[in-house]
Amino acid sequence: MLARSSALAAGRRHSVGRRGDGSVLAVGNTAAAECRVERWRDVVAVAAGNVHTASNTGKSHTVGLRSDGTVLATGWNGDGQCDVARWRAVVAVAAGWRRTLGLLANGHVLAAGRNAEGQCDVRSWTEVVALSCGDWHSAGVTADGSALAAGNNRRGQCAVEGWRDLTAISAGCLHTVGLRADGRAVATGERASGACAVDDWEDVVALDAGSHHTVGVTASGRVLAVGDNHSGQCEVGGWSDIVDVAAGSTHTLGLRADGTVVSAGNNADGQCDVAAWSAIQLP
Repeated sequence: MLARSSALAAGRRHSVGRRGDGSVLAVGNTAAAECRVERWRDVVAVAAGNVHTASNTGKSHTVGLRSDGTVLATGWNGDGQCDVARWRAVVAVAAGWRRTLGLLANGHVLAAGRNAEGQCDVRSWTEVVALSCGDWHSAGVTADGSALAAGNNRRGQCAVEGWRDLTAISAGCLHTVGLRADGRAVATGERASGACAVDDWEDVVALDAGSHHTVGVTASGRVLAVGDNHSGQCEVGGWSDIVDVAAGSTHTLGLRADGTVVSAGNNADGQCDVAAWSAIQLP
């Protein structure tokens, strides 16, 4: 099992896409320079810092993983979340609110940024193969398919110790979802929003957790979505031929097999202006 690399990333108010030639596109709010990726090259995966929608949130950052194992970052750096220039031998990256995680080829994890809730207490993790960042917690999958979590657990979002046979994991604001090898999904955390209502999902090949919603892709290219839909971020039922998804605070992105991108949800900052994108491609 290998660390999953993403061609799409959705943040609080911006979206990022990785093209097949290693260049990167970004749209949305760029007040903190989170969309200044036009000079990036040789990128194999992208991540966008995300945080729940609230009046005191909004600044974000963007991370790119290059094929040589080095890491790029731009945007808000108030807690040192962009201080990743010295990282080497990285095979996957994740970005959350005020922090960045990097998975090393040896299965260890690097962290930069805010650790007030213990979300960066990941340096003891070993044999990790996949990573994700939520608002105040971090999650990972180990080589044996079990799960790890660190950080705020006030709604049980870190209660993943019993999960087994995982191939992927994703952390939202107050919930965490995991994808099992049999195509079924598991979830833990705050349930009032409905974001954990994934028990009946089947044949899922990829998933992502937004702040208060969860989206998944089936082997047939259909997209599933549960949870908060106040901005229309779960209105994905008509999408088809999808190979990957990204869930932001209140918007959702879908990557079609032909390299184009569709979107749903909040577009107040232009984060859904992706209709002109092409050649977005998984590594």
